[in-house]
Amino acid sequence: MRSSLLRTLAFFVALLAPASAFAHEVYVLPQDAIRRALQMPAFSEWQTIFANLNQFLFWGFIAALLIFIVFFVSISRRLERLFGPFLAKLPPYAPVITRVTIGIALIAASYHQALFGPELPLSATFGAYTSIATALLLIAGLMITFGFYARIAALVAFSFFGIELWAHGIYMLTYANYLGELILLLILGAHQLSFHNKHHDAERLPGWLRRVKKRFTPYAFLVLRITFGISLFYASFYAKILYNNLALMVASLPLAGHTSSLAQVFGFEPHFLVLGAAIVEILIAAFFILGIEIRFTSLFLLFWLSLSLLYFGEAVWPHVVLIGIPIAFIFYGYDKYSLEGRFFKRGGREPVL
Repeated sequence: MRSSLLRTLAFFVALLAPASAFAHEVYVLPQDAIRRALQMPAFSEWQTIFANLNQFLFWGFIAALLIFIVFFVSISRRLERLFGPFLAKLPPYAPVITRVTIGIALIAASYHQALFGPELPLSATFGAYTSIATALLLIAGLMITFGFYARIAALVAFSFFGIELWAHGIYMLTYANYLGELILLLILGAHQLSFHNKHHDAERLPGWLRRVKKRFTPYAFLVLRITFGISLFYASFYAKILYNNLALMVASLPLAGHTSSLAQVFGFEPHFLVLGAAIVEILIAAFFILGIEIRFTSLFLLFWLSLSLLYFGEAVWPHVVLIGIPIAFIFYGYDKYSLEGRFFKRGGREPVL
């Protein structure tokens, strides 16, 4: 029954997902390998679990044990009192980190003439108007980075996302993190350490926009947290479950500059390695969406991403947002709508990790 449900869901997403988009595995696989992987039927995760049941149970136990240890250490009152004064100073800088992150990402997209990732070249969407789109991205990126009419620039970038959504459909869930960043920017504005800082909002912002900002500010990081989790979940689901032969090729084939495959390096059977990576990434996504162990999850994601970048030698620019958002959450911590923030944020203290 579970297998049938998964196949039904996969078929539904396959109908909506464009054949020209390949999630993040596109960054390390040649085009002919991608085409072959998309045409091959996905291997069964359930068969992989039963074929590697002992390892699955062992590593599942290790992961659960680590999660529980981090949780109980994180809510230790002694550690909360010790780190509380320091952590309390960090949240005001989180909006700055998110603003600079999305600004740099747009500047990089303009330089590489591809929106969000190399599989979305501007020329494919804008054709003869590519040079205009490139210039607009550069201007918007600079305005956001330096906090100069950041909301107007965010609206321009938001329009780009809408156009790509129209062109590529549900695949743009891969880049829902950009959408979350832009919504946060529209709510908070440039904030501080910028040309138009939060004092500019207080003095020059129209009354209706000030009311909108006041009304939605408590939800800004909630939106970012959920959209970021959705983007992580969809990217993992697309390349490691729906079209899992993409990830299987990455895991089992020696790539440029390496004599051994990724599976050989870690000592796992390739199918099991893909399954494990999918579970880890989906757990990371779920922890962000629900607001569980936010700082630890952010640190682990940065570690996970660093391993990928170092091993595969990937270009950094498509991953700027994946780097900047976890750093912002390390600074921001728990909003009141997160599970740990709801139940364990008390007396000016919050879980350390």
